[in-house]
Amino acid sequence: MALWRRVPHRLLLIRSFVDARIKWVRDPYLDIAVEREKNLKEILSLKNQILSSPSKSLPLSSLSPLKSHFNLPTSTSKLFQNYPSIFSPFQPSSSLPLHVKLTRQAMTLHKEELAIHNSPPHRNDVVNRLAKLLMLTKAVRLPLHILDKFKFDLGLPTNYITFLLSDYPDYFQICEYKNPSDGKETLFLELISWRNELAISEMEKRASFSDGVKLKKGLPLRFSMKLPNGFDLEKKVKNWVDTWQDLPYISPYENSFHLGPNSDQAEKWTVAVLHELLWLLVSKKTEGKNVFCLGEYLGFGNRFKKALMHFPGIFYVSNKIRTQTVVLKEAYRKDFLMEKHPLMGMRFRYIHLMNKSEKFRKRDGVPVFRRKRKVMSNADEGEVIKEDDKSVEENKDLNLLSGSGSNDGFGDEPSKAQVMDI
Repeated sequence: MALWRRVPHRLLLIRSFVDARIKWVRDPYLDIAVEREKNLKEILSLKNQILSSPSKSLPLSSLSPLKSHFNLPTSTSKLFQNYPSIFSPFQPSSSLPLHVKLTRQAMTLHKEELAIHNSPPHRNDVVNRLAKLLMLTKAVRLPLHILDKFKFDLGLPTNYITFLLSDYPDYFQICEYKNPSDGKETLFLELISWRNELAISEMEKRASFSDGVKLKKGLPLRFSMKLPNGFDLEKKVKNWVDTWQDLPYISPYENSFHLGPNSDQAEKWTVAVLHELLWLLVSKKTEGKNVFCLGEYLGFGNRFKKALMHFPGIFYVSNKIRTQTVVLKEAYRKDFLMEKHPLMGMRFRYIHLMNKSEKFRKRDGVPVFRRKRKVMSNADEGEVIKEDDKSVEENKDLNLLSGSGSNDGFGDEPSKAQVMDI
């Protein structure tokens, strides 16, 4: 189980966040990073569904009802038409209905993807990621329906229970618990025993590596913060952030629910949990509804949402591709993911194949190739930096986080600059 550690009493209940209005600015580069994966998850889900058949093909009529199940933006037949480089329709015989299979190029990518999932380094990596996710919970277990929301982002294979977990009986077990409120049985994935060697957050790992010594508990580790060019915090807000950064860092693998929920120290622990959650994901981002669902289950209530609102230099919420996506900003330099995970490399190859028929875009009828962007140097830990690019209109189309409206309290994309009350 998670460990408890006492924090000085003066930090338990103090809440000093200033009464200020923080402008939430849209980040065009992170929007690109999110929009780049448009339809990727849905395409891969359909791919796996087709390959689950012994014949590696399925009747088109059997795939049509799966639109809502896979959250497809359009009908399956239209999707197949849009991606002829992935899917190939054919008719086995005149007496059989139209079928769909993968193209030769898509099958080649699938085999390479399967080789990654079968490789011992990846299997060990994804097992450790999964164990660390379970260790973020108080009971070191999660309902399977919540875990499935993070399956794609964790890099788990589709049939991870039989394909992966069955080979690690000393790590995991499937158990069933009854909900006392409604009496319904729910399946959980449970970590059999706490693993001290994994109870080290990414923040602690970096600090320990830079110092070359074992990290002491309670040090004021500072989160990396990036703000877009033209974004300036009010002086009183900046002073509060500096003071907040100097508070003791509490590991997300410790149980600190004894802290006053509205205290600055509790908020720094909440940010630590959210930061570690996003770092465990191969793309360092996930849908907002996944984050809030997990936050509710863990007992954070709306504290995850408040953390996203208070710290736009640490987290970004994109409204692209028909959903809201929470992004860990430090993991990206402009629209480039800095950590090169093998599975992300495969996904980018799928994206390239999806866009194969569109090698260049047409603007006003003239072919225009996309220009390459230079990668920024790494941000210093805990230092607020600004991204500078003269070709970007930084304050155009700002994103708003607010406590009202649709989409779980997050605003839609406004047409002009807006601010939020904290």
